[in-house]
Amino acid sequence: MSGGVDSSVAALVLKQQGHDLVGAYMKNWINEDNVIGHCPWQQDIEDARAVCDRLGIEFRVVNLMQDYRERVVAYLLDGYRRGLTPNPDIMCNREIKFGVFRAWARDHGFGSVATGHYARRETLADGRFALIEGADKNKDQSYFLALLSQEQLADARFPIGHLPKPELRRLAAEAGLPTAQKKDSQGICFIGEVKMQDFLRQYVPDQPGPIVRATDNKELGRHHGLHYFTLGQRKGIGVPSNTDNLAYVVVGKRPGDNALLVAFDQPGAPGLFQTEVRIHSLQWNATPVTTSRTLEGRVRYRDPRVALEFIPDVTSGDTALIRFQQPQRGLAAGQILALHDGERLLGGGVYA
Repeated sequence: MSGGVDSSVAALVLKQQGHDLVGAYMKNWINEDNVIGHCPWQQDIEDARAVCDRLGIEFRVVNLMQDYRERVVAYLLDGYRRGLTPNPDIMCNREIKFGVFRAWARDHGFGSVATGHYARRETLADGRFALIEGADKNKDQSYFLALLSQEQLADARFPIGHLPKPELRRLAAEAGLPTAQKKDSQGICFIGEVKMQDFLRQYVPDQPGPIVRATDNKELGRHHGLHYFTLGQRKGIGVPSNTDNLAYVVVGKRPGDNALLVAFDQPGAPGLFQTEVRIHSLQWNATPVTTSRTLEGRVRYRDPRVALEFIPDVTSGDTALIRFQQPQRGLAAGQILALHDGERLLGGGVYA
């Protein structure tokens, strides 16, 4: 339980269904390095405890700070140092919520882990499980579960996946839950309200270099480090628009001279759109796709599913070539492609 309304109603639904349950708050980060920003973990614990008191269930705080630092924060910082754009939310679900926390739950006699994700789990005829998008398409969070395995999915429960958000808040209010009107959290808790650039500045040394226009190699300015930028970024680049009011967009990074490549944000910008991309570290929660076939993919959270040709590398088993039917914008190395068969999430991989 995060202290938010979604996980609060997840507990409410399970209670109403007659399950024997305990509410648990994962303490992952307490801002001990005094990073600029605010992570309201103390208030979140109080809110989660108050919900459990209202529901008449036990509440526990589980300290996973060391695991979180080793498995999520280290992954985040290492990725940015290498010029990638990591996705800590997806990694947190795989490594922490359904990783070390799942293991903790098993060790303490629990049969499953339930969360407030807007996603659904369905049982198949063969006894395996399918991961389905949340019924509320405006809140669907299945993308963040793209790297779960079938084993992890077997122990997962998503009690609110069938609910639209307004209905969820109504249920919370009717049950008198203290979090009924609490605003949804934004971003990653351990970063809090601070900008990603400010967080990275605390841990990754600046490596200045030129900002170069990709079309003619003209230097337009200087940057403090490639790790502050991602492919497709339009704001905060540090170079003004031209006289026709065309803004610049990041189209690439050139490690050789540490150059940030930019171009005008318009059709034909070099490197901005891709029809082919390779993915690695494939993880399936369904039967692995081992032959070329047409699937759908969600290239980033909140983007619609798009048609693609999935061409597996039979020699490696965990890499594939992806050919999109329509060019896709700003596919940054290190981000995640979620693979779908309609509403069913099959798995995912990392952009190379």
